[in-house]
Amino acid sequence: MALLAAVAIAAGVIGGGTATLVGQLNGQDSAATGSGGAVNGTTVSQSSKGTVAGVAEAVSPAIVEIGAASSAGKSTGSGVVITEDGEIVTNNHVISGAQQIQVTLSTGKTYTADVVGTDPDKDLALIKLQGASGLKTATLGDSSKVKVGEEVVAIGSPEGLTGTVTSGIVSALDRDVTVAKDDSGSSGQGQGQGQGQGRQGGGQEWPFEFGGQQFNGDTGEETTTYKALQTDASLNPGNSGGALINMDGEIIGINSAMYAPSSSAAGSGSSAGSVGLGFAIPVNTLKADLDTLRAGNGS
Repeated sequence: MALLAAVAIAAGVIGGGTATLVGQLNGQDSAATGSGGAVNGTTVSQSSKGTVAGVAEAVSPAIVEIGAASSAGKSTGSGVVITEDGEIVTNNHVISGAQQIQVTLSTGKTYTADVVGTDPDKDLALIKLQGASGLKTATLGDSSKVKVGEEVVAIGSPEGLTGTVTSGIVSALDRDVTVAKDDSGSSGQGQGQGQGQGRQGGGQEWPFEFGGQQFNGDTGEETTTYKALQTDASLNPGNSGGALINMDGEIIGINSAMYAPSSSAAGSGSSAGSVGLGFAIPVNTLKADLDTLRAGNGS
């Protein structure tokens, strides 16, 4: 069977744990205004423009690893720094229900973070580091200008490997991806990444709908659908909330889901790795939602 899994690593509190699949995110300067404002951050040097190495060097400092802990267990995802004082964008399913959030920068320095606002309808969340200043920030681009075949780079923490860089192209636009707002459709096991820390126990993974089919269990009645960018850049568990980046070093999407075949040789709750079918929330969706997230609405 094939699995369309969210890309966040989920580990159970007792014994083993399960890996689930989620995605990536985005950045901005502390002077940025939010919804419609330009977002200025790191840029690729003229000599390195158009290269994966140049994009990685410019944007990696603005990509972080997020560890979220709740009574149900722990999950790991990624995030993008958008202000110098520590505003970070990620997927709602990475941090939903977390009682404690730890963020690790590319330098290895760690911070405790607080949730500012969440939007389960768009699978987006905004968190803020405690006592941070002078951080490297990313630049939010314009996803309306993205074209099929355009080269892209993904940066995140798959399987907890901080700062992992992969590359590929934009494979398609406007793919309908449907996700559960909480874990109510996942056999009642755990609390989904809508209200409560999901995918922690019982081998349950985040349920998705794609192409008229359901994967990883029943999505239940409380679902939301977004138009996603499709990419063949490799995404794996832990990439959720990280960034999909164009060759100018601008964030064009928040990686949020991947399609993967089940691994019959693996234990319960395990999935095979990336097969080049990844999905990202367009950055313009994030830009339009920033003011709402900053106001703490949708929590």
